[in-house]
Amino acid sequence: MDAELQESFREFVDSRATALLRTAVLLTGGDRHAAEDLLQNALIKAAGRWQRIDEPEAYVRQVLYRQQISRWRLKWRRRELSVAEPPESQPAPDAAATAELRLVLRAALARLTTRQRTVLVLRYFEDLPEADVARLLGCSVGTVRSTTHRSLARLRTLAPELAALAPDTGRDQPPSRDCSPVEVRP
Repeated sequence: MDAELQESFREFVDSRATALLRTAVLLTGGDRHAAEDLLQNALIKAAGRWQRIDEPEAYVRQVLYRQQISRWRLKWRRRELSVAEPPESQPAPDAAATAELRLVLRAALARLTTRQRTVLVLRYFEDLPEADVARLLGCSVGTVRSTTHRSLARLRTLAPELAALAPDTGRDQPPSRDCSPVEVRP
């Protein structure tokens, strides 16, 4: 857009913005913020076609109407929820502690057998059901369950600091100490 067209667009916006905003407020049911967004989008569209528009105000009003109709037609409108008080925010996790925990987990996983590591990754990282893990590994669901149980017990032994991440199950049982290797099938 050259300087002359840019100046004529600025003059139009300066002279007609208030009237257009009033129309947008009416179209949005009195929501000033939505009206400002609606008008801003309409003006952006008008700026892109400014040199070809014969009647700028009619064009901008038409864009306002059509955009508002499009908003009405949206099946799943996402609306911002206004509340009296902001929700409580959780404190940001300590980056150093998070990194240290990842290192501990990585070292503990490295000390598991390939089968134990595979079962844990498929069950908890990939979030696959036991039946799918059993099908992928070519074993029974019972084998997946027992391997998962033994693998988690071994992780608790190798890295007791990971216990802070586990949900409280209400059990006061000590972790299993079964560290026997599990046969890996090709």
